[in-house]
Amino acid sequence: MATTSVPISVNALSKPLLDELIAQAESLRLGVSQTQEGATIIDAGIEAEGGLEAGRRIAEICMGGLGQVSIQRQSQFPRWPFSVTVGSRHPVLACLGSQYAGWSLAHEKFFSLGSGPARAIAQKEPLFADLQYCDQAQSTCLILESDKTPPAEIIAKVARDTALSAKQLTFILTPTRSLAGTVQIVARVLEVALHKIHTLHFPLEHVVDGLASAPLPPPSPDFLTGMGRTNDAILFGGQVHLFVKGSDQAAEQLAKQLPSSASKDYGLPFAQVFKRINMDFYQIDPMLFSPAQVSVTALESGNTFHAGHLDIDLINLSFGQSA
Repeated sequence: MATTSVPISVNALSKPLLDELIAQAESLRLGVSQTQEGATIIDAGIEAEGGLEAGRRIAEICMGGLGQVSIQRQSQFPRWPFSVTVGSRHPVLACLGSQYAGWSLAHEKFFSLGSGPARAIAQKEPLFADLQYCDQAQSTCLILESDKTPPAEIIAKVARDTALSAKQLTFILTPTRSLAGTVQIVARVLEVALHKIHTLHFPLEHVVDGLASAPLPPPSPDFLTGMGRTNDAILFGGQVHLFVKGSDQAAEQLAKQLPSSASKDYGLPFAQVFKRINMDFYQIDPMLFSPAQVSVTALESGNTFHAGHLDIDLINLSFGQSA
């Protein structure tokens, strides 16, 4: 699937955003350092405080410079009045070609899934064969949802797989428990929809545009609680509007299949589901990872199809308040 007829570099588009993030690191409460190998490390919540604005900017970098992320007031969840809103002019490339956390990086006790524009250079995932997309750059960055600095072995692997030196690499670390981590995870609400579209084998080239939002949860110092809240923000509060080519029948079928409520594992906060299966991700129905409410507009007819629903009670339960 050719993402576009005009060459687009997610690395070139995200580099000015990364440079600005580093230049404003002090005001954004970020820590910037270099490893012994020369790689740049941006701490967005381990020792440094980070914050909401840092998370917003990191999310845009993660989308390869092809996404717009904002924090806005919304009215659907009265106790949680702010949402993370996402849009992209190239949603398939931004979400699947850059933002998706698909690069597995492990060494001894360190494990993280890498996301961001470096993935498009390394080509370590079968997904890129479907996208028919490959990028090149003289420098790149990778976002890791981690509370540990990657060891030298991981840095060497990324350098080897991108054919770049360590000095040309930047790693942005966004722990789940941090404010920045919370924002950049919830900002994946559109990406979650695009990934499920790919899983459902809907033609990616038929996806023209997309908008999405999800409520901003409070972070938690407990990893499982924090992870549960960021997932639940999307599963029970995520709203996505997609604009697609093709028939009304195909658009309607996509709308019916996309929401999280279509999954057999729907109905409990994610942390509870995770505990019940002994914290084994592979036992969770992959169809669960979806936005709560979906609208799909068939551009050729102008008709829009809706499915799913928002669940205020489950959002309140997950975020730490009973209904």
